[in-house]
Amino acid sequence: MVITAVPVGFVAGLFGIGGGLITVPFLYYIFNTLGVDPQYVMHLAVGTSFAIIIPTSTVSVLTHHKFKAVDFNIVKSYGIYVISGVVFGTIFAATLKTKSLILFFSIMIFFLGFYLLLIKEKERDIVVNIKLYLKIILGFIVGFISAPMGIGGAIMNVPILKFFGYSINKAIGSAAAIGFLIALFGAAGFLISGSYLNTNLPLSIGFLNIPAFLIFIPITTFMARIGAKTVHSIDKNKISKIFGFFLLIVATNFLIEYFQI
Repeated sequence: MVITAVPVGFVAGLFGIGGGLITVPFLYYIFNTLGVDPQYVMHLAVGTSFAIIIPTSTVSVLTHHKFKAVDFNIVKSYGIYVISGVVFGTIFAATLKTKSLILFFSIMIFFLGFYLLLIKEKERDIVVNIKLYLKIILGFIVGFISAPMGIGGAIMNVPILKFFGYSINKAIGSAAAIGFLIALFGAAGFLISGSYLNTNLPLSIGFLNIPAFLIFIPITTFMARIGAKTVHSIDKNKISKIFGFFLLIVATNFLIEYFQI
């Protein structure tokens, strides 16, 4: 867990993604190896991932804010609709069996991986006013998809904000802040749903594993600060491609897992 927490925190600060794309697969394999109830092993990984993202994204946002790279106006006006998507997405995830949740995660990771490999970054200087109906639709979709995956949604929000004219740095910083909201409500949703279902998972509250949370937090928060500082001085295009390739590997492994269950 300690070894995995290092890249999780760094990538969280670097891309503003919260680290869930790395955390969820790792926690799934750890919990599965430890013999956690197969019916809830993926739910536990997702819920714990959200809990880990809360403090990690907080450090990331504060660091980006020092570089004036967080637009809190868009966080407030757009974030409320993201939260609504998270609420419904969490309910949706709670109704899925582990196998279905794995398939959903795999498919979305494939799309996101190919997206990162194919996208070309283009800087724009003019921020376009985002119409209300677009905030509602896009916000709900991002929140709904993020909830069953245990991610902060920045992998979708960064491209969305860039499309509307945000610089890459401000898009990452603002997406990290929105990711905090997703993680907060996502963690609460999985904690409540896990408690309601009386899962009785070892050393856990609902779908939140306490030991994993406590092990990850000190390392991810420290590395998130480093990643957030690094993002303002490196070429992120190359790293995006590497990360996209990594996601394809993760998605492939999860698809194999899906057909073996």
